[in-house]
Amino acid sequence: LSDRSVFENLRFVMKATGWKDEAKIRLKVKDVLKKVNLENKEMEMPFKLSGGEQQRISIARALINDPEVILADEPTGNLDPETSEEIMKLLLDISKNGCTVIFATHDILLYSKFSARTLMCENATIADSKNIA
Repeated sequence: LSDRSVFENLRFVMKATGWKDEAKIRLKVKDVLKKVNLENKEMEMPFKLSGGEQQRISIARALINDPEVILADEPTGNLDPETSEEIMKLLLDISKNGCTVIFATHDILLYSKFSARTLMCENATIADSKNIA
């Protein structure tokens, strides 16, 4: 939501999903922003953030209610290579902490740099399943 600060964006998601206690909302927002390394950006407006920061805020929105699964469609699509690697590392950290992360990408070079289970989809079927080292 471009007319609200980072904090208000995250608070909006929480209120929409039933959170009522403002003190708990504030603590949870701070915790999630720390996880995505943006704890100092809570009062910033989204349009003032870099592309990578905006992507991490999107990930924070996904994390705010402790999901079991995150589905990310081209999470690094419009980012430079360095920022793309940062986002990949963040998603891997999230998965190591017990949340399943499923993401779609066309960037074979990017995901081949990381050790993760990979399913390749070609012609609407799963063509290959492997662990990339």
